[in-house]
Amino acid sequence: MVSFHPPVGLRSKVAILSLFLLCLPWLGYQYVWEMEKYLRYGQEKTLEGTTQALATALHERPNLFDIQASFLTQVEQGRDLYAYPLAGAIQLDGKLHDWAQYRHRSINYGEGHQIFKASADMPLNISFNHMVGKYGGFLYAFFEVTDPSVIYRGTNSLKIDVNDHLAIATLAPDGKFKRYIIATQRDGWVSAYELPENPKRRMPVTPELKIQGKWLKTEVGYNVEIRLPLDMVGSKLGFAIYDVNDRKTRSLDAIVGTSAIDDVENLGTVLVPSPEIESIIKGMSHNSSRIWVVDKHGRVLAKSGDIRTSSSVWTRTVQEKPDETFWGRFKRDYLHRFYYKILTTPPKDFIDSLQDSTVLEGSHIKNALSGKQGSTWRLTPDNKAVILAAASPIWIDDKVMGVVIAEETTHGIRTLRNKALEKLFNVILTIMSMGTLALFFFASSISSRIRKLRDEAEEAIDSQGRIRKSIQGSEVRDEIGDLSRSFSSIVSRLGQYTHYLENMSSRLSHELRTPVAVVRSSLEHLSLQQLDKDTRKYVERAEEGVSRLNMILNNMSEATRLEESLSKAEMDIFPLSKVVSGCMQGYQLTYPDIEFVTDITEDPLTMSGVPEYIAQLMDKLIANAMEFSKDNTPITVSLVVKNKQAELSIANFGPVLPEKMAEQIFESMVSVRQQKAQDKPHLGLGLYIARLITDFHQGTIKAKDLIPTSKSSDKLNSSKHSGVEILVTLPYIKE
Repeated sequence: MVSFHPPVGLRSKVAILSLFLLCLPWLGYQYVWEMEKYLRYGQEKTLEGTTQALATALHERPNLFDIQASFLTQVEQGRDLYAYPLAGAIQLDGKLHDWAQYRHRSINYGEGHQIFKASADMPLNISFNHMVGKYGGFLYAFFEVTDPSVIYRGTNSLKIDVNDHLAIATLAPDGKFKRYIIATQRDGWVSAYELPENPKRRMPVTPELKIQGKWLKTEVGYNVEIRLPLDMVGSKLGFAIYDVNDRKTRSLDAIVGTSAIDDVENLGTVLVPSPEIESIIKGMSHNSSRIWVVDKHGRVLAKSGDIRTSSSVWTRTVQEKPDETFWGRFKRDYLHRFYYKILTTPPKDFIDSLQDSTVLEGSHIKNALSGKQGSTWRLTPDNKAVILAAASPIWIDDKVMGVVIAEETTHGIRTLRNKALEKLFNVILTIMSMGTLALFFFASSISSRIRKLRDEAEEAIDSQGRIRKSIQGSEVRDEIGDLSRSFSSIVSRLGQYTHYLENMSSRLSHELRTPVAVVRSSLEHLSLQQLDKDTRKYVERAEEGVSRLNMILNNMSEATRLEESLSKAEMDIFPLSKVVSGCMQGYQLTYPDIEFVTDITEDPLTMSGVPEYIAQLMDKLIANAMEFSKDNTPITVSLVVKNKQAELSIANFGPVLPEKMAEQIFESMVSVRQQKAQDKPHLGLGLYIARLITDFHQGTIKAKDLIPTSKSSDKLNSSKHSGVEILVTLPYIKE
């Protein structure tokens, strides 16, 4: 009796271990993600602290703001000017080449900036593009004027305002209202004149040598480039182009400008970046933050620093010395290449849309202007960098007069995150490799045991279903061990039953021969006596039954005797073709009413075996073909060489094989005949004996249906009848 041991549960082990290994990457990633969120929060608070410290240095210092026109309630574009910081000094040549990189900031002045027009019915023919910039201690400006008729100052004329000219008005730093006119008699260096303080008076004028510039005529009008010292310009400033079109009357036709210049109240403002504020925030240029100071209108008063540098405290904390060990080189050359297909390396360069901005806006600035600290995150236009911006208000007399803004990229935090993920990936890779290796050996152990059990099962039962050897049950207490013990028990019981079946025919044959002999002898003695007609009839029927019973006993013992003789047979060398040809000649003489169609190769096909058994094989196959052949149909026998082996084919036309019986008809005690009471008894041993002989000669035997084909031209398939073909493949000795 097979003992039962409770299995431990291999599937549970594998499932738990697999789930555990899958959880490791997810848990590690969640940890790094939470760490990055806290680092971002820390960076945000640090940057807010930076802006608050700088704002403290600018509190209650109105002198830094009032000269910048920061006390305006509203800024009007075009009227209120901004002096853009220039990268270098402008060459005053009237060609405007030095302004090319700043031209996108210029403003066009036309109908919407008309100050005076002599005739309301006449179209306005004058307009100009204009901007101002600051470099060093000078204010630069250019005017690209469109004017179909350029009228210069007369050569001998004392008047300077009866021609095309540029007028400038400003509230000087000393509080005085100053007006200037720039006019010229020809292209070249301009002449600047200061007008009287009384706005109603135009004369006398005083030359102003501090204002320098160049006048250059163009195809559409003329260009004017000028510069004037910053100490001449106050917080209010205005420019106007005066247009004269009639050379004779020299009457004024139109005035277009940034603002009216006849009164100080009409002037617009000009904002010049503050050098004082720049000097205060200059120290911040030594780190990776960029600092802005803007007035309450968002206009930039000062800027310092560059966010493209990588010298932040976050980056410095993760800087490591190059690791030249084997592991360090392996990580650098192989693992990092794989990691950074997933991770993103902080770019060294990216598009910064605010790099040259002169006006800033955003939710953080709005919060700061309302008196609160604010911060915001934004993505660069090229999606390469995330920028953090924080803002703090600047207080003057309990009013917010400006904002300090600090900006930083998250490159340092991203680098920290990447380093953390690199280490996490290294740990996960190690654990997963060890786990995979353990699972591999575990799976290999399981698969080897399953393969061993499969091999034992295949070796235990041969192709005919006979038990050849037993299966040794495993002592391991798991599912496979339990399965092995079950297989061992099943094979043992099947072996006992198969042995009983194999010996049943010989035992029956042995046990029944004595009573059959007694009955036969009794009937023979009874037949010698004088019997009436009815009694004689019953005796003859009894003798017929005994004969049939004797035939059954002979058939039952034939297979057993053949198996015993095959085990003791001596092999011989003989020509297969001659044996088959001899058999066919005998069949044609024995059965003259049956047509045999033969196709036997002339090659002798010498083989090793027992020719008498080959003849017995032919007897069984021909007898089977004759029994299932339809009337008036031939039996076809061929012996050819195919795939370097001898192929014997015996085909008959008649019923096809029953479904799924092509393999089973070669088993013992299997018959597909429709048995009738008057027919000769059959036990299904003919094809079984044929298979035993084929196996003895190391060949193969199989059966297949013959399906008629209308296109076939050979005699085998030319009939319209279907049938069965038996194919025997035997090895032969190649000469």
